[in-house]
Amino acid sequence: MIELPFLIIFPAIAAVLLLFIANETLRDAVVKIAALLIGAGTLYAFFMYFQSGLQLFSVPFEPASQIMFVLELFIALYILYVGIRCRRYLAVLLIIIQSVLLIYVESVFVMGIHPEFNLFIDQFSLIMAMIIGIIGTLICVYALRYMQTYHAHHAEITDRRRLFFFMFFVFLSAMFGLVFSNNLLWVFFFWEITTLCSFILIGYSQTKEATKNAFLALEMNLLGGVAFAGALFYLLYVDPSGQFLGIEQLLTSGYAIALVPAVLIGFAGITKAALMPFSSWLVGAMVAPTPVSALLHSSTMVKAGVYIIVRFAPVYTGTMEGLIIGLVGGFTFLLASAIAISQSNAKKVLAYSTIANLGLIVACAGVGTYKLVWAAIMLIIFHAIAKSLLFLCVGTVEHRIGSRDIEDMSGLIVRMPKIAVMMFIGIAGMFLAPFGMLISKWAAIEAFIEAQFGLIFVAILAFGGSITVLFWSKWMGKIISVIPSGEKVEDTVKKEKWFVLYLLTALTVIVCLIFPLISSALIEPFVMSVYGQTARLSQDNIMIMAMMIFLLMLMPFSLLLYRDGVKHVPAYMGGRPTTTDMRFQGSMGITRETELSNYYFEEYFGEKRLLMAGTALCFGLILLAGVLLTGVVL
Repeated sequence: MIELPFLIIFPAIAAVLLLFIANETLRDAVVKIAALLIGAGTLYAFFMYFQSGLQLFSVPFEPASQIMFVLELFIALYILYVGIRCRRYLAVLLIIIQSVLLIYVESVFVMGIHPEFNLFIDQFSLIMAMIIGIIGTLICVYALRYMQTYHAHHAEITDRRRLFFFMFFVFLSAMFGLVFSNNLLWVFFFWEITTLCSFILIGYSQTKEATKNAFLALEMNLLGGVAFAGALFYLLYVDPSGQFLGIEQLLTSGYAIALVPAVLIGFAGITKAALMPFSSWLVGAMVAPTPVSALLHSSTMVKAGVYIIVRFAPVYTGTMEGLIIGLVGGFTFLLASAIAISQSNAKKVLAYSTIANLGLIVACAGVGTYKLVWAAIMLIIFHAIAKSLLFLCVGTVEHRIGSRDIEDMSGLIVRMPKIAVMMFIGIAGMFLAPFGMLISKWAAIEAFIEAQFGLIFVAILAFGGSITVLFWSKWMGKIISVIPSGEKVEDTVKKEKWFVLYLLTALTVIVCLIFPLISSALIEPFVMSVYGQTARLSQDNIMIMAMMIFLLMLMPFSLLLYRDGVKHVPAYMGGRPTTTDMRFQGSMGITRETELSNYYFEEYFGEKRLLMAGTALCFGLILLAGVLLTGVVL
């Protein structure tokens, strides 16, 4: 059991140390040692418990809960202060409502309860812990050199790296606490810490835009926090003994008790996972340094949202409220994928891709059949690895070429061949077989066919998946296009960055290769323990994976064979005379330079057109769920 408290407490201790270390060399050493120990602790916990199934641990409730309550009040006072100072009165109102609910719960109900099993671990917790402890710490190591370069390029921004790394490790601590906590009061505490960390990290540069977007994230997540606090109030009002505060106890309590808190917590998950109508905060978070974006997308903030919804998936099964949550996720997947077509900013493409995939995960969890929960967990794993790799690659490219625009990445295979191969693998991991994202989507389609109202989701997934192919293919084509001349600019990339990028690339491939093992050893036992039956990786999918392995191994490495001495053949320009340096003879004998550009169809798929439609549609669905939930309560 000591592994769980270590993973929760040690990152917080490392965070405090980093807050007071001003020396850059010492800070680098502390970050690397802490990352190594956290990664080792995660692996140790994995090998200790991956065959054990659900394990509940008895942890003293009162001392820890009292400390958490005091810290929650300090967090509330801080948010109240910055909200008043910056005149963001919606944040002030929401934190007041949340604090009043929390103080009432603590003073009226909590004093008389003594939950015993406050920590737990199962295969799903282990999967999440591996994502946090491996991917999260790799991002921390990558951030060492990134932030050094970041401040060299942005001398006007105050160097607050002590606060930056403090928040990074607090984030990891909170995520470990969230996925290992069985007590919903403790889950709520760690939930709010992630909200605070994201607020501070998004606003790191302290520019007007960063501050505005940080408050947008704060307000939307506080709205979810109010719903979470409402769920705690409801549970303790219905049963003041507090026996249903345990997640495991609540899930086995039955529809009548669990549905209301599950839907309220599901709403909190929707806000934190940045589904429509709350997706704007995650797009706005792109103003933060790239490691922040990678951390939010792959191993912390948004993963907390989908984690909690997948946890409560058995409660949503067969309910109208669950169907509505699924539809919110489904329409988010479709519309966010479509918006990604119109984006040339690489970080925005990654942002909308994240929102889309989170929507698909929530669609699976909302409908909540055992096959769909299997697919949802697989999507979480593959999305975390591939998206972290892509974000860090984009950050590296931006520092080398001075742009994050996809159009400026033409011929990246010439200028930054190693990074281009890594990006190729990362993008392939998002939509090509044999990577698990595509296999999981196929499994989801099969599961939706058997589910209630499943054909709606099948149609959404079919159209959304097709759109996904379009925007990823455009980007992939730009990266691997060969240009006549291009200066190599990747030689100055720091060794820490290379280490992280190589490791994430290897993880993307390795996890693909051991896909069936992950399913049989982790996901299937978890689904079996919850539903009494489980999905399995079909033989057809395994055969497809085997056939695609050849292309997986051959294509990226063949790109490395490109050399400066390779013969260039002039581009075909419809019979026009062309030269090897991409020029052609146009009308009136004028020589013009060839320009290649993708289609973005902004008039059809632009943010203004689709974001408003998605916001209205999903907001209406959430209101409908609220009406239905009111009927259940009354």
